[in-house]
Amino acid sequence: MVKGLIKLNTNENPYPPSPKVLSAVASAVDGRLRLYPDPTAQPLRERLARLHGCSPDQIIVGNGSDELLALGVRAFVEPSAPGMTPNDTASRNRVQYLSPSYSLYPVLSETHGAITHPVPLLPDFGLPSVANLQSGGLWDFRAALTFVTTPNAPSGRGYPSRELDALCAAMKGVVVLDEAYVDFAEENALELCLKHPHVLVSRTFSKAYSLCFQRVGYWVGHAELIAALHRIRDSYNVNGLGQVAALATLGDLPHYRRNFRRIIASRARLGRELAGLGWQVLPSQTNFLLVRPPGPPARQWLEALRQRKILVRWFASPGLEAFLRITIGSEEEVDTLLETVRNLPRSTQRP
Repeated sequence: MVKGLIKLNTNENPYPPSPKVLSAVASAVDGRLRLYPDPTAQPLRERLARLHGCSPDQIIVGNGSDELLALGVRAFVEPSAPGMTPNDTASRNRVQYLSPSYSLYPVLSETHGAITHPVPLLPDFGLPSVANLQSGGLWDFRAALTFVTTPNAPSGRGYPSRELDALCAAMKGVVVLDEAYVDFAEENALELCLKHPHVLVSRTFSKAYSLCFQRVGYWVGHAELIAALHRIRDSYNVNGLGQVAALATLGDLPHYRRNFRRIIASRARLGRELAGLGWQVLPSQTNFLLVRPPGPPARQWLEALRQRKILVRWFASPGLEAFLRITIGSEEEVDTLLETVRNLPRSTQRP
């Protein structure tokens, strides 16, 4: 990485893993590297099952949650026949998701040959009610697979469990509640995958637990759905050091909960400061903020910050092009960002 670069564009945790995790990984770098890891991550699944009050057969661990998203499309959606169009495609070929949300959903769906079915969120990025979806006619309640990113990315908007429960109850196909950022939110929806047999909850060790480098994610849900995913996953799909790191993480949760509080406090401070400088700051329950800068277009702010070695995210998508997404960095990184922003307004026209 470039020296002095402040990286606030990929929603990584600004704080390192727990010392206990680093020690566990270092201790595992020994002769066992020649061996294959546990093929089903059984010790990790057992530990997660105790944490979530379910059985190990209700959990699958993946090479990041992205692998599990791909497995979900393959397991629960039929690819379309050649030449088939959306108008003559049955719901069993359809992957539905709210828009905007995670850009990987349509990529995985199209790769599989499924029909993608984006449904717009409300103008404030809120979740449409079931009645709204029924009357609007855009929502397919029989879609083979529906992804709901909660809290939402890229907006940061959190959704109450009661709204998600109503939506899940109305669905006939499989629903995946993608909770990549849930540790920074006020609520989680894990109980819904234990209540509804067609609902899965997706979690990751990347965002909140500082393990992007190791790529470990997991899904929780009904044992039959989990078994279907196990049948098509690759052998030894999760590397051994990743399993060691994830287990050690679960053994030091107080360390991470302190980090969550630090990030949430920094999120609130950054939002207040930017709002005071004339920026529009959307409510967030994630480790990032979606903000609309004043004056020049967001793309110019992006370039101006980049020239000063601060990376943030800009989206060219309709409805998002006026915004920047800023990952919550360390207290020092937030200070530097704010100082830079205060000194930028006159120069953003010519970065």
